[in-house]
Amino acid sequence: MGCDEWRGKLDLYVDGELAAAEASALRAHLNGCAGCAADALDRVQLKRSVQMAGRRYEPSAQLREQIQNTIAKTVAKSGSKKPHPAGGLGWQILFVPALVALIFTLGVNFYVGRERAARERVYSELADLHVATLASGTPVDVVSSDKHTVKPWFQGRIPFTFNLPELQGSEFTLVGGRVTYLEQTAGAQLIYQVRKHEISVFIFPERAKEMPSLPEGPVNALSFTTASWTQNGLRYFVVGDASAADITALSKLLRDAG
Repeated sequence: MGCDEWRGKLDLYVDGELAAAEASALRAHLNGCAGCAADALDRVQLKRSVQMAGRRYEPSAQLREQIQNTIAKTVAKSGSKKPHPAGGLGWQILFVPALVALIFTLGVNFYVGRERAARERVYSELADLHVATLASGTPVDVVSSDKHTVKPWFQGRIPFTFNLPELQGSEFTLVGGRVTYLEQTAGAQLIYQVRKHEISVFIFPERAKEMPSLPEGPVNALSFTTASWTQNGLRYFVVGDASAADITALSKLLRDAG
């Protein structure tokens, strides 16, 4: 397939809408084609700029809390009113419980929808970071397969430290690492290889109040397999087009090293 045909699929690729086999083939093409890789990187950066602009107008937690408190006070005030002589009590008996149930349902749906949107946003941003890194001409800033070289490089560049696993006897190879950012928080991105597949490992400080709840087992997100967990005050993400078994195996090595 020529470059023109691949470029026609780049938008689907960066949005995670290509089938797994086709996405894998396009990733292999990007690794060998600087022109298409640059186009992919431009589209990822444009996508992230649009996402950041959209978040400028996202309602804050304080505003949501104020709205919920106002609704709660209104319901409480309605329930405390004296019944009207001409049947007002019957109206309140029917209306107030129904209103409370409606508000509760809307609140649950709002919370669930907000959590789902937050999870999708995190996965989307991680997928963008992974794609942008692999499409870059310099995917890592410290190039080494030795963890004793890669880990010290991060000292002074990020506000935490972490442990890396020994890879002897495994099929994984450490390529190197770089500093990256998730929602303006600095963290580490490590690149591993397994049978020609690249896997990104992202490590950030855990922010329990800001980070949505995420499943710990491997999940499919935007044509990638992703795993996440927290350990020692850090949040780990493993993202790649490798199999779920490979993602699980690398996750276990990282957990054991922590």
